[in-house]
Amino acid sequence: MLVTLKEILAIAEERSIAVGSFNTPNLESLIAVVAAAEELNVPVIIQFAQCHEPWIPLSVIGPIMVEHAKKAAVPVCVHLDHGETLEYLQQALEIGFTGIMYDGSVLPYEENLENTKKAVAMAEKYEAGVEAELGSMGRRESGAGDGSGEEDDTKIYTNPNLAKQFVDDTGIDALACSFGTTHGIYLTEPKLDFDVVKEVRSQCENIPVVMHGGSGVSKDDFRASIRAGVRKVNYFTYMDKSGGNGASEYINALQKNEPIFFSSIIMEAEKQMKENAKEAMKIFALMDEV
Repeated sequence: MLVTLKEILAIAEERSIAVGSFNTPNLESLIAVVAAAEELNVPVIIQFAQCHEPWIPLSVIGPIMVEHAKKAAVPVCVHLDHGETLEYLQQALEIGFTGIMYDGSVLPYEENLENTKKAVAMAEKYEAGVEAELGSMGRRESGAGDGSGEEDDTKIYTNPNLAKQFVDDTGIDALACSFGTTHGIYLTEPKLDFDVVKEVRSQCENIPVVMHGGSGVSKDDFRASIRAGVRKVNYFTYMDKSGGNGASEYINALQKNEPIFFSSIIMEAEKQMKENAKEAMKIFALMDEV
Protein backbone atom coordinates (compact mmCIF):
# COMPACT_ATOMS: atom_id res chain seq x y z
CA MET A 1 0.00 0.00 0.00
CA LEU A 2 1.36 3.39 -1.01
CA VAL A 3 1.82 5.82 1.89
CA THR A 4 3.50 9.19 2.34
CA LEU A 5 6.85 9.88 3.96
CA LYS A 6 5.13 11.47 6.93
CA GLU A 7 2.83 8.48 7.39
CA ILE A 8 5.59 5.89 7.32
CA LEU A 9 7.78 7.89 9.69
CA ALA A 10 4.84 8.13 12.08
CA ILE A 11 4.74 4.33 12.15
CA ALA A 12 8.46 4.24 12.96
CA GLU A 13 8.01 6.83 15.71
CA GLU A 14 5.11 4.97 17.25
CA ARG A 15 7.12 1.72 17.33
CA SER A 16 10.44 3.40 18.26
CA ILE A 17 12.13 1.72 15.29
CA ALA A 18 13.72 2.86 12.05
CA VAL A 19 12.26 2.24 8.60
CA GLY A 20 14.70 0.90 6.04
CA SER A 21 15.02 3.13 2.99
CA PHE A 22 16.45 1.14 0.11
CA ASN A 23 17.60 2.49 -3.24
CA THR A 24 16.00 0.40 -6.00
CA PRO A 25 17.48 1.64 -9.29
CA ASN A 26 16.55 -1.56 -11.15
CA LEU A 27 13.65 -4.00 -11.24
CA GLU A 28 15.56 -6.76 -9.43
CA SER A 29 16.36 -4.63 -6.37
CA LEU A 30 12.79 -3.28 -6.33
CA ILE A 31 11.27 -6.76 -6.30
CA ALA A 32 13.81 -7.96 -3.71
CA VAL A 33 13.18 -5.12 -1.25
CA VAL A 34 9.38 -5.19 -1.38
CA ALA A 35 9.32 -9.00 -1.11
CA ALA A 36 11.62 -8.85 1.91
CA ALA A 37 9.39 -6.28 3.63
CA GLU A 38 6.29 -8.36 2.93
CA GLU A 39 7.89 -11.51 4.35
CA LEU A 40 8.80 -9.68 7.56
CA ASN A 41 5.59 -7.60 7.61
CA VAL A 42 7.45 -4.32 8.10
CA PRO A 43 6.97 -0.91 6.46
CA VAL A 44 9.61 0.07 3.92
CA ILE A 45 10.77 2.99 1.80
CA ILE A 46 11.90 2.41 -1.77
CA GLN A 47 13.89 5.26 -3.23
CA PHE A 48 15.75 6.48 -6.27
CA ALA A 49 18.64 8.94 -6.18
CA GLN A 50 19.28 11.54 -8.85
CA CYS A 51 22.83 10.23 -9.25
CA HIS A 52 21.31 6.94 -10.48
CA GLU A 53 19.89 8.63 -13.57
CA PRO A 54 22.72 7.30 -15.83
CA TRP A 55 21.81 3.73 -14.78
CA ILE A 56 18.13 4.06 -15.62
CA PRO A 57 16.01 7.19 -16.09
CA LEU A 58 13.64 8.20 -13.31
CA SER A 59 10.96 8.47 -16.01
CA VAL A 60 11.32 4.71 -16.63
CA ILE A 61 11.76 3.19 -13.16
CA GLY A 62 9.72 5.76 -11.21
CA PRO A 63 6.24 4.73 -12.41
CA ILE A 64 7.14 1.06 -11.87
CA MET A 65 8.14 1.86 -8.27
CA VAL A 66 4.85 3.64 -7.62
CA GLU A 67 2.75 0.81 -9.04
CA HIS A 68 4.72 -1.81 -7.13
CA ALA A 69 4.17 0.14 -3.90
CA LYS A 70 0.43 0.35 -4.50
CA LYS A 71 0.19 -3.44 -4.82
CA ALA A 72 2.38 -4.23 -1.80
CA ALA A 73 0.90 -5.92 1.29
CA VAL A 74 2.79 -3.54 3.62
CA PRO A 75 3.06 0.26 3.82
CA VAL A 76 5.51 1.50 1.19
CA CYS A 77 6.71 5.07 0.64
CA VAL A 78 8.22 5.91 -2.75
CA HIS A 79 10.92 8.49 -2.11
CA LEU A 80 13.36 10.57 -4.13
CA ASP A 81 16.82 10.38 -2.56
CA HIS A 82 19.36 13.21 -2.92
CA GLY A 83 17.40 15.37 -5.31
CA GLU A 84 19.87 18.03 -6.38
CA THR A 85 17.59 20.35 -8.37
CA LEU A 86 14.04 21.56 -7.87
CA GLU A 87 13.23 20.51 -11.41
CA TYR A 88 14.16 16.90 -10.63
CA LEU A 89 12.05 17.00 -7.46
CA GLN A 90 9.11 18.21 -9.52
CA GLN A 91 9.56 15.32 -11.94
CA ALA A 92 9.40 12.80 -9.08
CA LEU A 93 6.28 14.44 -7.64
CA GLU A 94 4.52 14.34 -11.00
CA ILE A 95 5.32 10.62 -11.32
CA GLY A 96 3.64 9.99 -7.97
CA PHE A 97 6.47 9.86 -5.44
CA THR A 98 5.14 10.39 -1.92
CA GLY A 99 8.38 11.71 -0.47
CA ILE A 100 11.23 13.84 -1.79
CA MET A 101 14.63 14.76 -0.43
CA TYR A 102 16.19 18.05 -1.40
CA ASP A 103 19.94 17.83 -0.86
CA GLY A 104 21.44 21.29 -0.57
CA SER A 105 23.99 20.22 2.03
CA VAL A 106 26.97 21.34 -0.06
CA LEU A 107 25.45 24.79 -0.64
CA PRO A 108 25.75 27.85 1.62
CA TYR A 109 23.23 27.68 4.47
CA GLU A 110 20.95 30.43 3.14
CA GLU A 111 20.75 28.87 -0.31
CA ASN A 112 20.00 25.44 1.16
CA LEU A 113 17.31 27.05 3.33
CA GLU A 114 15.59 28.90 0.50
CA ASN A 115 15.61 25.93 -1.88
CA THR A 116 14.30 23.63 0.85
CA LYS A 117 11.42 26.03 1.48
CA LYS A 118 10.58 25.85 -2.23
CA ALA A 119 10.73 22.05 -2.11
CA VAL A 120 8.28 21.99 0.81
CA ALA A 121 5.88 24.27 -1.05
CA MET A 122 6.10 22.04 -4.13
CA ALA A 123 5.51 18.85 -2.13
CA GLU A 124 2.47 20.26 -0.32
CA LYS A 125 0.59 20.44 -3.63
CA TYR A 126 0.99 16.66 -3.96
CA GLU A 127 0.56 15.86 -0.23
CA ALA A 128 4.10 14.46 -0.24
CA GLY A 129 6.65 14.68 2.56
CA VAL A 130 10.06 16.35 2.46
CA GLU A 131 13.45 15.33 3.80
CA ALA A 132 16.39 17.73 3.78
CA GLU A 133 20.00 17.56 4.89
CA LEU A 134 22.07 19.74 7.18
CA GLY A 135 25.76 18.94 7.56
CA SER A 136 27.92 16.91 5.21
CA MET A 137 29.32 13.39 5.10
CA GLY A 138 32.43 14.65 3.34
CA ARG A 139 34.18 14.01 0.07
CA ARG A 140 32.56 10.61 -0.42
CA GLU A 141 29.03 12.07 -0.54
CA SER A 142 28.45 10.23 -3.82
CA GLY A 143 29.62 6.91 -2.31
CA ALA A 144 33.00 6.93 -4.10
CA GLY A 145 36.00 6.78 -1.80
CA ASP A 146 39.54 7.90 -2.49
CA GLY A 147 40.87 4.46 -1.58
CA SER A 148 43.25 5.76 1.06
CA GLY A 149 41.40 4.35 4.05
CA GLU A 150 42.13 7.58 5.91
CA GLU A 151 39.54 9.30 8.10
CA ASP A 152 37.64 11.91 6.11
CA ASP A 153 38.27 15.24 7.83
CA THR A 154 35.99 17.13 5.44
CA LYS A 155 32.85 15.94 7.23
CA ILE A 156 30.70 18.65 8.80
CA TYR A 157 28.65 17.37 11.72
CA THR A 158 25.12 18.73 12.04
CA ASN A 159 24.79 21.65 14.45
CA PRO A 160 21.69 20.95 16.60
CA ASN A 161 21.01 24.64 17.26
CA LEU A 162 21.18 25.44 13.56
CA ALA A 163 19.04 22.38 12.89
CA LYS A 164 16.24 23.82 15.03
CA GLN A 165 16.29 27.07 13.08
CA PHE A 166 16.38 25.16 9.78
CA VAL A 167 13.48 22.86 10.70
CA ASP A 168 11.36 25.72 12.06
CA ASP A 169 11.96 27.87 8.98
CA THR A 170 11.35 25.15 6.37
CA GLY A 171 8.66 22.90 7.86
CA ILE A 172 10.35 19.70 6.65
CA ASP A 173 9.18 16.25 7.78
CA ALA A 174 12.58 14.61 8.31
CA LEU A 175 16.17 15.77 8.71
CA ALA A 176 19.21 13.91 7.42
CA CYS A 177 21.96 14.51 9.97
CA SER A 178 25.69 14.08 9.69
CA PHE A 179 26.91 12.30 12.83
CA GLY A 180 29.76 10.13 11.58
CA THR A 181 28.46 7.89 8.80
CA THR A 182 29.72 7.85 5.21
CA HIS A 183 28.23 6.83 1.88
CA GLY A 184 29.64 3.80 0.09
CA ILE A 185 32.09 1.15 1.30
CA TYR A 186 33.55 1.81 4.74
CA LEU A 187 37.34 2.04 4.65
CA THR A 188 37.64 2.59 8.40
CA GLU A 189 35.30 1.87 11.30
CA PRO A 190 32.88 4.80 11.67
CA LYS A 191 32.94 6.83 14.87
CA LEU A 192 29.35 7.85 15.44
CA ASP A 193 28.33 10.74 17.69
CA PHE A 194 24.90 9.75 18.99
CA ASP A 195 24.67 12.93 21.05
CA VAL A 196 24.20 14.84 17.79
CA VAL A 197 21.07 12.79 17.06
CA LYS A 198 19.75 13.14 20.62
CA GLU A 199 20.33 16.88 20.67
CA VAL A 200 18.73 17.41 17.24
CA ARG A 201 15.68 15.48 18.42
CA SER A 202 15.55 17.51 21.61
CA GLN A 203 15.92 20.86 19.86
CA CYS A 204 13.56 20.04 16.97
CA GLU A 205 10.56 18.57 18.82
CA ASN A 206 11.50 14.97 18.04
CA ILE A 207 11.75 15.38 14.27
CA PRO A 208 12.55 12.02 12.61
CA VAL A 209 16.30 11.87 12.02
CA VAL A 210 17.62 10.15 8.90
CA MET A 211 20.86 8.16 8.79
CA HIS A 212 22.58 8.26 5.43
CA GLY A 213 25.49 5.92 4.79
CA GLY A 214 23.80 3.09 6.69
CA SER A 215 25.51 0.22 4.88
CA GLY A 216 28.44 -1.11 6.89
CA VAL A 217 27.37 0.23 10.29
CA SER A 218 27.54 -2.38 13.09
CA LYS A 219 24.40 -3.83 14.66
CA ASP A 220 25.20 -2.21 17.98
CA ASP A 221 25.65 1.20 16.37
CA PHE A 222 22.38 0.80 14.49
CA ARG A 223 20.58 0.01 17.74
CA ALA A 224 22.19 2.96 19.49
CA SER A 225 21.28 5.25 16.60
CA ILE A 226 17.65 4.13 16.66
CA ARG A 227 17.41 4.57 20.41
CA ALA A 228 18.86 8.06 19.96
CA GLY A 229 16.09 8.94 17.51
CA VAL A 230 16.98 7.75 14.01
CA ARG A 231 13.74 6.80 12.25
CA LYS A 232 14.90 6.29 8.66
CA VAL A 233 18.04 4.45 7.57
CA ASN A 234 19.28 4.74 4.00
CA TYR A 235 20.77 1.47 2.79
CA PHE A 236 22.05 0.47 -0.62
CA THR A 237 25.76 -0.19 -1.14
CA TYR A 238 26.07 -3.49 0.72
CA MET A 239 22.78 -4.80 -0.67
CA ASP A 240 23.97 -3.93 -4.17
CA LYS A 241 27.29 -5.62 -3.40
CA SER A 242 25.48 -8.76 -2.24
CA GLY A 243 23.72 -8.92 -5.60
CA GLY A 244 27.05 -8.63 -7.36
CA ASN A 245 28.51 -11.38 -5.20
CA GLY A 246 25.55 -13.62 -5.95
CA ALA A 247 25.96 -13.12 -9.68
CA SER A 248 29.70 -13.78 -9.45
CA GLU A 249 29.23 -16.97 -7.44
CA TYR A 250 26.67 -18.23 -9.94
CA ILE A 251 29.02 -17.65 -12.89
CA ASN A 252 32.01 -19.19 -11.10
CA ALA A 253 30.00 -22.33 -10.28
CA LEU A 254 29.23 -23.06 -13.93
CA GLN A 255 31.01 -25.92 -15.62
CA LYS A 256 33.47 -25.18 -18.42
CA ASN A 257 31.68 -24.29 -21.68
CA GLU A 258 28.32 -24.27 -19.86
CA PRO A 259 26.19 -21.44 -21.27
CA ILE A 260 25.78 -18.27 -19.21
CA PHE A 261 22.23 -16.89 -19.20
CA PHE A 262 21.64 -13.31 -18.14
CA SER A 263 18.19 -14.16 -16.75
CA SER A 264 19.76 -16.72 -14.40
CA ILE A 265 22.38 -14.20 -13.26
CA ILE A 266 19.81 -11.56 -12.30
CA MET A 267 17.63 -14.14 -10.53
CA GLU A 268 20.56 -15.08 -8.30
CA ALA A 269 21.39 -11.42 -7.72
CA GLU A 270 17.79 -10.70 -6.77
CA LYS A 271 17.76 -13.63 -4.33
CA GLN A 272 20.90 -12.40 -2.57
CA MET A 273 19.70 -8.80 -2.41
CA LYS A 274 16.44 -9.95 -0.84
CA GLU A 275 18.27 -11.87 1.89
CA ASN A 276 20.60 -8.94 2.57
CA ALA A 277 17.64 -6.54 2.74
CA LYS A 278 15.81 -8.85 5.15
CA GLU A 279 18.76 -8.92 7.53
CA ALA A 280 18.97 -5.13 7.45
CA MET A 281 15.22 -4.76 8.03
CA LYS A 282 15.40 -7.04 11.06
CA ILE A 283 18.05 -4.79 12.58
CA PHE A 284 16.19 -1.56 11.80
CA ALA A 285 12.96 -2.93 13.32
CA LEU A 286 14.93 -4.25 16.32
CA MET A 287 13.63 -7.73 15.48
CA ASP A 288 17.11 -9.20 15.84
CA GLU A 289 16.96 -8.53 19.59
CA VAL A 290 13.90 -10.71 20.12
